Formats: sequence, C-alpha cells, structure tokens
Amino acid sequence: MFFPLWRKNTLLNFIHMSKRIALFPGSFDPITLGHLDIIERALPLFDEIQIAVGKNSEKKYLFTLEQRVDWIEKTFSHQPKVTVITYEGLTVDFAQKQGVNFLLRGLRNPADFEFEKAIAQANREMVPQLETVFLLTSARYAYISSSIVRDVYIHGGDFKSFVPESVQP
Repeated sequence: MFFPLWRKNTLLNFIHMSKRIALFPGSFDPITLGHLDIIERALPLFDEIQIAVGKNSEKKYLFTLEQRVDWIEKTFSHQPKVTVITYEGLTVDFAQKQGVNFLLRGLRNPADFEFEKAIAQANREMVPQLETVFLLTSARYAYISSSIVRDVYIHGGDFKSFVPESVQP
C-alpha cells in the first residue's frame, strides 16, 4: 500500500505517540518494597516504564548513584519493559527528552497526594501533553519510605523486610 510521505510520517508519529511510556522518577535512596509494588502494578498499564534515578547536587544521599542504579537494575533484570536511567534537572524537561507520555507516581497517604498533586499541576502547566498517573501503594507497604529505611540502616536495625532482595546484605 502506498502512503504519501506526509501521511506516512503522520502514521509513524501516531504509532510512536500511541506507545504508552511512563517515567517513574525518584531518588530511590534506596528502592523499597513500596516502589517495587507501584512498578509491578503499573507494568500492565504501560508498554515501557523508565525508572529515572535523579541526581541532585544539593541533596545528600546515603547510597551512591551507582549503587542505587545497580539495585534497581538487579531488581528488574527479569523485566524487559523496565529500563533504569539517571537524570539531572527538571523532571518534565527530562520526560520530554525521553519522549515519554506519562509520569508515574506512587501515593502512600493524603500528605503524598497533596504534595504530588501540586507538582502534577505545575508539570501540566509547563508540559500540557504529559499526564501524571497516580497509583496507591498497597496497604501492606504504605508505611515504608526510603527515609525510614535509611534511619533503620544507619542505626544498625534489620531493614530487610522493607527492601527488595537486591538491596539486602
């Protein structure tokens, strides 16, 4: 079948745009079972999920960027729809560079919702075509945060029940 060049390019753009690609940004310092829960439950919703590990020179991390990326890559090594990347700067700018259609965010509680809602509204103002998708963390993981895991780790506590096997000693 013959398509004029302008129709062919339009068709190719449509096919590319119809691919559901989500960016799941965060510091993942470290990745927790809550993060894992959100990603695994999001897999059927998207063709691809890019886990974007943010670098912020003003933020003090407990674990190195390389360690955080390694843990996530090991956690999802069996999952071809998941890629792990790093980025700096505004998430919406990076999302546009990556050609993603959606930002994926997890919500543990009402405070998370209020915080994430404000960010999503600002993002929509800057990049109207980028949608934010919220998933509620499963109740059994809703209390887990990276800050709690870091605190338990720093004080020599047993943090294994909060993180994937790749993070466990």
